[in-house]
Amino acid sequence: MISIEPVAAPGAPLARRNPVAKVAAALVFSFALLATLDPVAPAVAIGVELAVLPLFGIRYGVLARRAAPLLLSAAGIVVTLVLFAAERTGRTLVEAGPVAVTSGVLLTALGLALRMLAVALPGVMVFATTDPTDLADALVQNAKAPARFAIGALAAFRLVPLLGQEWQMISMARRARGVDAGRNPVARLRLFVSTAFALLVGAIRRGTRLAVAMDARGFDAATPRTVARRQRFGPADGLLVAGAAALAGAALAVSVALGTFRPLIG
Repeated sequence: MISIEPVAAPGAPLARRNPVAKVAAALVFSFALLATLDPVAPAVAIGVELAVLPLFGIRYGVLARRAAPLLLSAAGIVVTLVLFAAERTGRTLVEAGPVAVTSGVLLTALGLALRMLAVALPGVMVFATTDPTDLADALVQNAKAPARFAIGALAAFRLVPLLGQEWQMISMARRARGVDAGRNPVARLRLFVSTAFALLVGAIRRGTRLAVAMDARGFDAATPRTVARRQRFGPADGLLVAGAAALAGAALAVSVALGTFRPLIG
């Protein structure tokens, strides 16, 4: 079952911050790490993210479960680059037939994998501590986002768990009709593609109906809408964004001080 509900302790100091402030802090922290290709800055950033995790009220086991696809993707990046990189610079570490692992390739692979984790983990932490309704309210009140966009994003978040249920129902219906791939990998791939296509068609139809219903209720009108719950952006929220920028700068400063800084451009 896919779940998007917050899993943080509600009384955690950073979990109670304004949703827009948390999103802005995650973006500032993540984009700063895109300036370098070395593995030191993202490694420092991941250490910082794990250190502040208790302040968000998230247990490490819960974060590991939510970030499991990211860990698999990072491992895939390392394996793919190590095996198939075109340029193999640096000292040869392992050589087995056509496979040659060099220090340059390994550093590049680790840098990309760590940077992906360092950029993605703040987003995981933000959405694990934020209620989608609060996020939509904050986008309208604090970020001045159009109500149509904010409520549409909220509806999309709320419909995410439904995709998992529909995938299970489609699979069970096909199995009841005797359509099963068994142990054939080709048949499994074909069934996966067809199921994903059926899910995509259903999502497009549902999105179309939702857009028509929102227009019928005046979400595209210029009339200002009232809000039921106030979302306040206070000094503590500004300090959260400033602290994220300072920590990202500190991670880059460590990379520069150690002489490993490799700018993305230049």
